[in-house]
Amino acid sequence: MYVIVILAMIAGFLALRLYSVLGKRTGHEQEPALRPADERAKVTVLQPGPVAQNGGDSVRLAEGLIGAGAENGVRALIAADRSFDVPQFVDGAKSAYKMVLEAFWRGDRDELVWLCDDDVRASFEDAIAAREADGHVLDNRLVRIEKAQIVEASLNGRIAEVALRFEADIAAVTRDKDGNVVAGSMTDAVGTKDVWTFTRDIRSADPNWKLSETDEAA
Repeated sequence: MYVIVILAMIAGFLALRLYSVLGKRTGHEQEPALRPADERAKVTVLQPGPVAQNGGDSVRLAEGLIGAGAENGVRALIAADRSFDVPQFVDGAKSAYKMVLEAFWRGDRDELVWLCDDDVRASFEDAIAAREADGHVLDNRLVRIEKAQIVEASLNGRIAEVALRFEADIAAVTRDKDGNVVAGSMTDAVGTKDVWTFTRDIRSADPNWKLSETDEAA
């Protein structure tokens, strides 16, 4: 009887240790909060992964993450930058997609500075300024990202460019200065399809990729 009790106590202790190390995933965790402004310099939204032993394996293991016609470009990029990891890059791109959209919706110009290159940031800022002039506020929410896939990759000298197709559902509402709904609905998500291009100097010590172009996908 005492042996059973002791074994049960040991099992309970090990279970608690595993919980503390691995955590518990339920599918309902909150999204990670954006980091404070003073920590932005340390954030790497899109960052190379660990060095792969075989660049070809990274492409093979990323089945479904690379669209038709993009594989050769990805292979060329991996050959030039052995730290480039396709699954990690796509995960980072999805995080960047969410962060850029939310910063734009909030009108957070400072956040856009370190996420986008100068041309894209200027376009976003123009749209924010026009929205503010009309007295409108966006109350949007990214419901889910249905798909994120590399559709093009190229290396021009030391500059790498990777374009991804995003298919997402967004609940969009525009309100006036008094909070009245001008357009949209929070109950009906709208499907969107975009192609976003990220750029990085592969010889730079800065591991970050920046959003350099946005287009609507066909």
